[in-house]
Amino acid sequence: MNPIVKAKGLRKAYGSFEALKGIDIEVGQGEVLCIIGPSGSGKSTFLRCINQLEVVDGGALWVCGELVGYRRVGNKLYEISEREIARQRLMTSMVFQGFNLFPHKTVVENIMEGPVQVLKTPCKQAEAAALELLARVGLAQKCNAYPIELSGGQQQRVAIARALAMKPAVMLFDEPTSALDPELVGEVLAVMRDVAAAGMTMIVVTHELGFAREVADRVIFMDRGEIIESGSPGEILKDPRHSRTREFISAVLK
Repeated sequence: MNPIVKAKGLRKAYGSFEALKGIDIEVGQGEVLCIIGPSGSGKSTFLRCINQLEVVDGGALWVCGELVGYRRVGNKLYEISEREIARQRLMTSMVFQGFNLFPHKTVVENIMEGPVQVLKTPCKQAEAAALELLARVGLAQKCNAYPIELSGGQQQRVAIARALAMKPAVMLFDEPTSALDPELVGEVLAVMRDVAAAGMTMIVVTHELGFAREVADRVIFMDRGEIIESGSPGEILKDPRHSRTREFISAVLK
């Protein structure tokens, strides 16, 4: 089976700073990949390249078998149009550290917005689907609330429901619990466990090593724009081969 996400020699730089230094990785259908590593290691940049929030500087990236951001004609690559980029971006949904909910819309309206405006789903159908997703994330009773009336954990669960409403092939999570108070982290991780159990392909940047140990099929450790090592949660989190991985895990667990 072809990988749902594939990166080959992926590079991204900001001026003289190399954020990604030739990333090679494949992610299979239904796989949960957790990415760990220190700040500035390129984890979030990699997700942003997949979601086309960043333009890659070298190498190639495929999502669902499509070359991201470019069209190949013979031996030449041509940048695709903004409209084509928007279409490709629908293959993924991203959940950020911040919740980015529309403050002037209710919870159910926030979830409906993408399907109605982008996917052209009829309003009644979009509303029914949104209510189902709210029930799935345990917030059916909050459907008519506004974001300001919700806790941070509840807002992030709404953000996950909103991302799921777009029916992506891949869910990208960029440290979704890092902005939350410690007592609210568990409720968001529980929803993510449910999403993973349903078979969704997920790439998760996280410092929650317990979640990675429990849910991930594979864990990669990144540092300074490179993948240092990759393996099962048991291999990477319990018995890492590389000293940099061991140092990072020890620091996180202190």
